[in-house]
Amino acid sequence: MDTVLWIWLGVIIVFAIVEALTMDLATIWFAIGGVFALLFASFGLGFYWQIGIFLVVSIVLLVFTRPIAIKKLKIGRIKTNADSLIGDVCIVTEDVDNIMSVGRAKIKGQSWSARSTNDIVTFASGERATIIEIKGVKLMIQKLEQ
Repeated sequence: MDTVLWIWLGVIIVFAIVEALTMDLATIWFAIGGVFALLFASFGLGFYWQIGIFLVVSIVLLVFTRPIAIKKLKIGRIKTNADSLIGDVCIVTEDVDNIMSVGRAKIKGQSWSARSTNDIVTFASGERATIIEIKGVKLMIQKLEQ
């Protein structure tokens, strides 16, 4: 096997190992770029062309497919116990008004700051609401679907 082919095989292996260790979806694209460079090297294309193909394929994949892959695979998002509250029903314990920056709700025995998902929608104390998301330490709530 030609030396250049061994170099590209080494590049592929190194980037694949780094990706396996980090699981960050950052270096896998360079491993794929290495596969393309290896393929073109096996056809006898010049070394500078191989480097160009490696860089173009890697950067295009990194820029255009990494965000999609991260979103689909939810890489970098740490799931917490609070995430299990999304979709549950809470009880408003203090009037919720985004304009006044006030409001509290209680769920599973815990009191949380609460805000409406819509600035013009308010909640009265005692009202039930659905938790849509959690931003920091605030429950983002909306009117309970009837």
